[in-house]
Amino acid sequence: MNAYRHFIEVIEAALGAMQAAGELPAGLDFSAITAEPPRDAAHGDIATNAAMVLAKAAKKKPRDIADALLPRLKANPDVVDGAVAGPGFINLKLTDTFWLERLRECLKDGVAYGDSTMGGGRKVNVEYVSANPTGPLHVAHARGAVVGDALANLLAKAGYAVTKEYYINDAGAQVDTLGRSTFLRYKQALGEHIGTIPEGLYPGEYLKEVGAALARRDGARWIDKPEADWLPIMRAFAIEFLMAEIKADLETMDVDIEVYSSERALVEAGAVDRAFQELSRQGLIYTGRLEPPKGQKPDDWEDREQTLFRATKFGDEVDRPLRKSDGSWTYFANDIAYHHDKFRRGFADMIDIWGADHGGYVKRMKAAVRAITGGQGELDVKLCQLVRVMRNGELVRMSKRAGTFVTLRDLLDEVGPDVVRFTMLTRKNDAPFDFDLAKATEQSRDNPVWYVQYAHARSRSVMRQASVAGIGVDGLDSTPLDHLDDAGERMLVHQIAQWPRQVEAAAAAHEPHRIAFYLYDLAAAFHAHWNRGRDEPSLRFIVEGNAELTRARLALVQAVGIVIGSGLKVFGVTPVEEMR
Repeated sequence: MNAYRHFIEVIEAALGAMQAAGELPAGLDFSAITAEPPRDAAHGDIATNAAMVLAKAAKKKPRDIADALLPRLKANPDVVDGAVAGPGFINLKLTDTFWLERLRECLKDGVAYGDSTMGGGRKVNVEYVSANPTGPLHVAHARGAVVGDALANLLAKAGYAVTKEYYINDAGAQVDTLGRSTFLRYKQALGEHIGTIPEGLYPGEYLKEVGAALARRDGARWIDKPEADWLPIMRAFAIEFLMAEIKADLETMDVDIEVYSSERALVEAGAVDRAFQELSRQGLIYTGRLEPPKGQKPDDWEDREQTLFRATKFGDEVDRPLRKSDGSWTYFANDIAYHHDKFRRGFADMIDIWGADHGGYVKRMKAAVRAITGGQGELDVKLCQLVRVMRNGELVRMSKRAGTFVTLRDLLDEVGPDVVRFTMLTRKNDAPFDFDLAKATEQSRDNPVWYVQYAHARSRSVMRQASVAGIGVDGLDSTPLDHLDDAGERMLVHQIAQWPRQVEAAAAAHEPHRIAFYLYDLAAAFHAHWNRGRDEPSLRFIVEGNAELTRARLALVQAVGIVIGSGLKVFGVTPVEEMR
């Protein structure tokens, strides 16, 4: 149970009773009412803004509504006290029994604790990574992969029907460049001296492997053929080869993509034509000229009549071209078709995880989605800022194979997938991030990965110690919990009860990093209580001669482990049983 969402329902029921009694007018909108922890814990357990948000529509002073609402709320058996604060906020203090029952729920549900029906089974498409298949994944792709995968897992836990998708950009100039670059390495593999890589081609050493693999398969078959013959072969072979490597890297990081969509396949299937026809049907396509960007005329500015989409009608700054000067579709036209295809597959809710360099593309794409779906579709774009790999504060260049960037494979080989996944989620996606290899593996509270995993390992260690001591650890969900009366124990109980709320809030905001912050705070509270027990024997989890108190404390320890395990599952991280 999300205790706070439960109390919104309690508050709404009390307001409904006030309406029935003529104390409030009918037809009030309750959607802005919140119930959340007060900023100051001394004020109680739950604060609500109900009186504040209803005052204007009810034509009453907030304080008057609050004074009338408070007695009805205090009549609830789970409320022990309450008060009106400031201009009309209501603070409630709940019974200890209410919070202990949340602990019991956690013990009964296991890692499913915090699962929510908030999403109601609504379909959501989360598209992430989607790197051009022109080279290996690098650390910036890793961040997008982690954010996307964790967000998809989080939404699934919150009750949405989630599909994880990768969009293969296998059409356009960049894959033609890949084909020509591969042909050069193919000739090199057959013994030809290729000299310096020409400007405009991909220079990465990784293409040597692609060229060598093609030479093994086809021999010298393409050496003397014209480009028109070998380019499609080189292009297709390189894309298949590099996509296999990309999928292997994602698999190593436990990223399970369910759907791979091909841009080339969409174009060849007429998806762009369908999207164009739909926009035309709505009167959103016209022929016109565009002003130079920001009043300036770049050297490559082409002042000509173009086929334009009325993006400004949907919040963009300018209308956008859909055809190039040679008559072919623009990248934007292809992307409109791709999102139209998602909508046709039943996804009104779409989330795209993009690199920071695509920031200028967000408004036009959101405008296009609103247009192509007739206002029924919604696109949320999460931009991932760049990642710098450091070691003790100094920039690291790890990859000889890629030459100019650190590959995901390098990072995984250095620290492992669990460290990569958790560390990447300790910052909000749109904040720049320095991934320090030394910090990521050090054993201190400054390393969130280690600190949270250590809390889980400690919880498992306590349970093993109890078993060795002959103390039963089964059926803890039915043990009396009112023995948990120490302030540190009660604080842990309250933090455990926050987990369902954290899941729903992070899912609603599309912000999986919130889970990392919550897990760190829970781990800190658990470590602090553990340390109190070292100094004060009466606070230890296993109390000799007092079986009931011991089992109640073991229930608390087990619940801490459950919630940390549940959070790590959202992140795709394996909880450790013991630290070595």
